[in-house]
Amino acid sequence: MTLTFNQLFKKSIKKIKILHGTIIKGKVIDIKKNNVIIDSGLKSESYISIEEFKNFDGKIKIKKNDITKLFIDSFETGNGITILSREKAQKHESWNKLELSYTTSNTVKGIITGRVKGGFTVDINNIKCFLPGSLIDIKPVKDLSPLEGKLLDFKVIKLDKQNSNIVLSRKAAIINDNNIEKEKLLKKIYEGSIVKGIVKNITDYGAFIDLGGLDGLLHITDMSWKRIRHPNEILKIGEEVNIKIIKFDETKTRVSLGLKQLTKDPWKNIEKKYPKNNPIKGKITNLTDYGCFIEIEEGIEGLAHISEIDWINKNINPFKIFNIGEKINAIILNIDKNKRRISLGIKQCKPNPWIIFSNKHKKGDIIEGKIKSITDFGLFIGFKEGIDGLIHNSDISWNNNQENLINKIYKKGDLIKVKILQIDIDKERISLGIKQLQDDPLNKYLNYKNDKILKTKILIIDKEKIKVSVNNFINGIIDYKKYKNLLKNIKINDILNTNILNIDKKNRIINLKPLIIKKNKKNKFKNNNCFSTMIEAFKKAKSK
Repeated sequence: MTLTFNQLFKKSIKKIKILHGTIIKGKVIDIKKNNVIIDSGLKSESYISIEEFKNFDGKIKIKKNDITKLFIDSFETGNGITILSREKAQKHESWNKLELSYTTSNTVKGIITGRVKGGFTVDINNIKCFLPGSLIDIKPVKDLSPLEGKLLDFKVIKLDKQNSNIVLSRKAAIINDNNIEKEKLLKKIYEGSIVKGIVKNITDYGAFIDLGGLDGLLHITDMSWKRIRHPNEILKIGEEVNIKIIKFDETKTRVSLGLKQLTKDPWKNIEKKYPKNNPIKGKITNLTDYGCFIEIEEGIEGLAHISEIDWINKNINPFKIFNIGEKINAIILNIDKNKRRISLGIKQCKPNPWIIFSNKHKKGDIIEGKIKSITDFGLFIGFKEGIDGLIHNSDISWNNNQENLINKIYKKGDLIKVKILQIDIDKERISLGIKQLQDDPLNKYLNYKNDKILKTKILIIDKEKIKVSVNNFINGIIDYKKYKNLLKNIKINDILNTNILNIDKKNRIINLKPLIIKKNKKNKFKNNNCFSTMIEAFKKAKSK
């Protein structure tokens, strides 16, 4: 017996439980501008909005002849059309998966779509879930942009289907994944091994690398053989890198990483490669108040201290004469391989004016120079070679009592003659003298006999000694304690007759003794009395 179409249709739908909310399968037979036409084996084809077939990025994720699951929203309307929904079918399926994940503690995948009060919204197959801000990561996240729009793992920690309330935790998923991956990783890593990692975070002192369940610290000093100011010069967050395990503490599960250790150490055999006093050409990489850093080659830098930049100017400002990136010639002064330090000299590439001066002049020469400055301790004299010499106060005049008159006698810019007392090339010092242009007035007293009478003027009286002026250039000392009884009536500016005891050449002091007073039989003082003041008094008394 031949079956009619109506009989055949009724027979086919007997196999399908056609109820509201039933999930069935349908075939895409055509895709229009606004609709997708589905053949679900029912009496008529269904038209479903194309919006239900777009993914999170707005792209259509279906093509002709694809089989998809559908939700029966309404069966046999007045027009004989069955209303189907792919979105509700996906939600139904998603709810089932979420319930299963909740009961089994498995992770689910979702996308963070936006911020709400207290946290974020997460889309899991068109079901909106809530992610508390405190559960987004193990550590506080300041910048969410690297996570937005990415498919991430979450754990369902609360599920209320009746009120459509789902609470997620990414932190729990990370901890769970970390623990699993950590166990696998701990079996693989060892000191010296090379592993892959992803830059997780960057700080001023280094970067944290995710090794897959375990974070390691890559310190800034282990990033490059050359000096860097900040880790972001080398690394970026999210970047995948090969890294070396340089230290692994299994007890504390701490891992220290190295990036520069993957390349050859440029400091190996550095002393042979760059011998002392060897000229080099490098590039200025950094400027500081105390000097400039010069890159000799990749990973090798040296410091030219300000004292090694110019022969004459010791307080030079590197910022005023150099530029970063500028190429410059220098000399290797010293290499400390253990501390990885190289001392460089820039001034050594130029003629040394101190050597030029010492080749032209010697100790004892009399030359001319201009007064460049006057200080409390002496005069600085400038010469044609561009260097200065010092005349100490003690070498300006033989007059011991003339120090306070320096500013009155000399002026800045005066051209004067000086005598070279000493040239020290190593210390870059030239000692000069003015008083040495004349004979030392002390010399005439060296041959004086002890009974030679010197008339002296009292300058200072204290408990220990009396300081007297022999002349404008020489001072003498009398032991006051020794001659106290004899000198009890003296006062400052008195003229005193003395004899020489000895001469202190180093300190240019004549040690003296006062002449002793003697009386004759007529009670008259002899003519060799020691005090001029007393002699004058007796003369006046006698005249009366």
